[in-house]
Amino acid sequence: MRIGIGYDVHKLVEGRKLIVGGVEIPYEKGLLGHSDADVLIHAINDSILGAMALGDIGKHFPDTDMEYKDISSMILMDRVYKIMVDNGYEIGNIDSIIVAQRPKFAPYIDAMREKIANALHTSIENVSVKATTTEELGFEGRKEGISSKCVCILNNLK
Repeated sequence: MRIGIGYDVHKLVEGRKLIVGGVEIPYEKGLLGHSDADVLIHAINDSILGAMALGDIGKHFPDTDMEYKDISSMILMDRVYKIMVDNGYEIGNIDSIIVAQRPKFAPYIDAMREKIANALHTSIENVSVKATTTEELGFEGRKEGISSKCVCILNNLK
């Protein structure tokens, strides 16, 4: 068994779609980034790569490479899944959290869990997604950005 942690932050800006957990969320702002800036998927991908001691998504999918410009983070998750399988692991479980004052994510949590579970070829019972506010404290509380944290356990298949 291997344990990994992931963390990601992106700034909220006008003129971008808000995509979190592979789901487009109706909101007046979106997240700024080289890819679609999906903070949840980035944190999960980092936790999986970290559990295998293989660095982070910046190492595997650098923002200096135009191949990844505006790419869906779900495509990156597919690639992280392949790296995980090639290294002899499977998902044990994922526990993640989205930190944002707005918008409210509760109506979209089940769709996110389903997309993540499908991409990682695991049961939805192995994927936890939660959301919280910061009681208007910090950059998330001021609605300047969104962060996400994730812990995962990988089971060794070898």
